[in-house]
This record gives sequence, C-alpha cells and structure tokens, in this order.
Amino acid sequence: MDSIIFDVDGTLWDSTEIVADAWTRYLKEERHINMDITAAKLKSLFGQLLPQIAAQLFPEFSEEKQLSIIDGCCEAEHRALEKEKAPIYPGLEETLSALSKKYPLFIVSNCQAGYIEVFLKSSGLGKYFRGHLCFGDTGLEKHDTILKLMDTYHLKDTVYVGDTMGDFLSCRKAGIPFVFASYGFGDVPEPDYRISRPADLTKLFG
Repeated sequence: MDSIIFDVDGTLWDSTEIVADAWTRYLKEERHINMDITAAKLKSLFGQLLPQIAAQLFPEFSEEKQLSIIDGCCEAEHRALEKEKAPIYPGLEETLSALSKKYPLFIVSNCQAGYIEVFLKSSGLGKYFRGHLCFGDTGLEKHDTILKLMDTYHLKDTVYVGDTMGDFLSCRKAGIPFVFASYGFGDVPEPDYRISRPADLTKLFG
C-alpha cells in the first residue's frame, strides 16, 4: 500500500452543527427563505454532490437558482468555520501523525472548492496531508476525482477511508479498497474494512 485517502465530513470532523446554523442564518437573512437546516438533515445529505443537495433542499426553484443559493450557503459556512473550530474526532491527530510517517495522506471529497482548505487551516491538521481534490475543483463524481488524484500523485495501491454508502460505491467504481468509518454519518453493511474510531487505522495499517 502506497497511500491513504480520506473523506472529510463524518470521517475527519463533524462540522454539521456549525454549518447548519450558518446555512439557516444565510437563508433567512440573505435569501428570505424561512427554512431551518438541522445538523441531522445535513448528515443525511453530506456525501452527495452539491447540485444534488441543492435540488433536495430547494425543489421549488430552478436549477440555476438552486445552485446560486447553495453557493451562498457554502460561502456562509466557510466564514463560520473560520471563526469557530468544528470538532475533530477523538484521537484523530495522533492517528494522522503516526500514519503520515509511513504513508502519504490525501483527501478527496464531494465538497465545494475551498472547503478542504478551511478544514486543514481550522483543524491545524494540514501538515499531515500531501494533497487533496474535491468536486469543486474537478466537477467530477467522487470516483473520477479519486482516480484523478491517484494519477496526479502516481498512486498505485491506495485505500479510501469514508463513512457513507456513496463513498463505498465510489471506491468500487475506482477499483480501490474501502475503509468504513462507522462512527460517521452513514451505514455500509459490507465494507472491505471497518473502524469504530480513527485510532483503529493504526491497527490496520500502522
């Protein structure tokens, strides 16, 4: 194995409380849309592509308007996450520190451009990662973004750590093993590997 690729939300941190509050305030104050976004709702949506999330939240609007609204929500969440640090999962930094001594670590997410950078800066974990890509950078579905990152960094034998069925299916399409973070937002009945906390990764690959 020559590397490990991580998802962000539900795998490295849980930003849903902060993001839900930022989206709700933005929708009410800037868009005059009286909608309460909850952390639980975001957990059910995160992992999907942003246009898919926008279509589910704002079905009464045109696709163009949906994308405009979700872009504004994302800008609001970036500002909120830069002010207030979202919680990372217990033991994560120690795990990343240990793994990074043996493997190059990367991030691939379906998030908007800039979100991973906010995560790396806010969490202070940027020093452990070699590179990252997201939907906002590539415009591609997750499996293609994974393959693009693998090609860019010449990775041949990697694994992906994520927390949703979408992550699992993306790994199947990309032809790489999937490590299910069962402490995250989703459910994957038959992953290649399963961890119940970040530290379990050192048992698998340490």
